[in-house]
Amino acid sequence: MRHAVIAATGLYTPPNALSNEELVETFNTYVARFNADHAEAIAAGEVTALAPSSPEFILKASGIKSRFVMDKSGLIDPEVLRPAIPERSNEELSVLAEMAVTAARQAIARWGKPVSEIGAVLCAASNMQRPYPAMAIEVQQALGIEGFAFDMNVACSSATFGIKTAADFIRSDPAKAILMVNPEVCSGHLNFRDRDSHFIFGDVATAVIVEGAERAGPGGWDILGTRLKTEFSNNIRNNFGFLNRAAPEGANARDKLFVQEGRKVFREVTPMVSAMIAEHASDLGIDPHGLKRLWLHQANINMNDMIAKKVLGRDPTPEENVIILDDYANTSSAGSIIAFHLHSDDLAAGDLGLICSFGAGYSAGTVFVKKR
Repeated sequence: MRHAVIAATGLYTPPNALSNEELVETFNTYVARFNADHAEAIAAGEVTALAPSSPEFILKASGIKSRFVMDKSGLIDPEVLRPAIPERSNEELSVLAEMAVTAARQAIARWGKPVSEIGAVLCAASNMQRPYPAMAIEVQQALGIEGFAFDMNVACSSATFGIKTAADFIRSDPAKAILMVNPEVCSGHLNFRDRDSHFIFGDVATAVIVEGAERAGPGGWDILGTRLKTEFSNNIRNNFGFLNRAAPEGANARDKLFVQEGRKVFREVTPMVSAMIAEHASDLGIDPHGLKRLWLHQANINMNDMIAKKVLGRDPTPEENVIILDDYANTSSAGSIIAFHLHSDDLAAGDLGLICSFGAGYSAGTVFVKKR
């Protein structure tokens, strides 16, 4: 059986940074206007007054200081509170595919080989803009790649599911390299009128190239093992989004956009993922306490710290448990790949690390790697 290697990665960061302070100022303006408009109903007990937010609350709850978004104008307007992303014609590349192509081109440049060496494209993401044709096929055409392409959605775990799928193609078939992309316009599915979640997500795109070890050049990461897990839960859900023409408005918006029971997610996912990592490491003969670096899903700093502590058996150092939440926020499927892309070059040959993602489903994926 052929051995699979992560040969290169790429990252596209949107041009617009949105700080907690900017987000809170807009949100609190909306809250003040809502409470004023409904003052009589609030006084009569018919409507619940909205509570304001603060940058301190967001930082303590999540570890997030800022995020990047494809559109900022609609998110700093209290009368809009949604991204202003124009719908594109069928002849135009979709927004998510365009983001993915940019990240892919960076990965291909770092890889240093022609696109003719790529035999398939996987688009693994949470927030699909168009059901079909698949975004992966859009990316395939834009890059001039032959072979096949398809989309896959396993929420925030999509990237690790994508890496395993790519690695399995490489192991079982004399295929060329596989390109896996993770474009996320999370702002297009977020309720910016919800105090408990309006700050969570940012937009981004990442790309990963997986190829057989016998074809790989120097560098890269050997994939030692991959494992996937799902358990159904309604505690994280998204039913719609702003990227569709009939975007939700009014009272029903909460039902159609991202919602989660954050405390339940923390209590249930943290032990599930920690146990999964330990079991997978044991089956591979890896001592998890000896891992040099963890590139975890960037959901919440408290969750990441808890999982890292359980895996390493001690408090992790910042070098061991990479956090990019402060700058990028939660970017769904792309978070662990951003962390890996930005913080992996400094490790030495033979060092072991873990790429791990987890999220709605519940879903989780682990990818143990070794620096070549």
